[in-house]
Amino acid sequence: MDVELARTFLSIVRAKSFVGAAEELNISQTTVSARIRSLEEQLGRPLFHRSRHGVTLTPPGEQFLRYAPDIVHLWQRARQQVAVPRGRRAVLSIGAELGLWDPWLVEWLRWMRGAAPDVALRAQVEPSERLLEQVAAGTLDLAVAYAPHHMPGLRVELLAEEKLILVTTAEDGTTVDPDGYVQVDWGPDIARRLDPALPAGVEPGVFVSFGPLALAYLVAVGGSGYFRQRAAAPFIAEGRLHAVAGAPSFSYPIYAVSSASRSDELATLALAGLRRAAEADGAGRAG
Repeated sequence: MDVELARTFLSIVRAKSFVGAAEELNISQTTVSARIRSLEEQLGRPLFHRSRHGVTLTPPGEQFLRYAPDIVHLWQRARQQVAVPRGRRAVLSIGAELGLWDPWLVEWLRWMRGAAPDVALRAQVEPSERLLEQVAAGTLDLAVAYAPHHMPGLRVELLAEEKLILVTTAEDGTTVDPDGYVQVDWGPDIARRLDPALPAGVEPGVFVSFGPLALAYLVAVGGSGYFRQRAAAPFIAEGRLHAVAGAPSFSYPIYAVSSASRSDELATLALAGLRRAAEADGAGRAG
């Protein structure tokens, strides 16, 4: 199957229309329609319900949506491996959740560049579920994730046992201003445990999906919030933040996820790089 058919299918799903997909792909609507007609003929099933309000997926379309992203990613991965940059012997790819790219991906890239200068590196940031799907499909070599769901064929290794602690800019180290609380999206698992533990009267006025951004805002503007202990440690040492005594903390384990079927030299090296990143993160925060 032409990979462009799957790519066009996904574009229609995102845009919810053939017109929107044509604009996104910079092709004519006629070409979009022809590609989907060809795809439907190959699969033997209609993929979209069409109406003047847009398009929706048919049940076969919903089923194909489970596989289309992997078709595209596998093609991209194959193209990357076949077209290894000149002077490199292979390509390694890594992904991390949004809140974990710093320092994990930064340190991994730095270490790998020194340990394997003849290997091309690719890094990306994705939601945890998508990262696991790509590792399972073989389109990603390695992922860094918080509390990943176990999937068949995946190897999960604990990298660091992090904690989320409540910090404040108040000099007394105890004041949690209800209006100055910054809420960070640490994921649904953490939210279910953390939200009931918030001090009474707290109504977050600032919501941030990215921990480092929220921490920078807190230090600059003032207030309180839950953050990774290691990330907050330098500011606590400088007296710019204070850990709230008696406030509950929450475990935030960080894992490396890789394919259980891979044990080659490159896969082993990539995992070693993440372990070094974990050591560097711990040493850096402690120092």
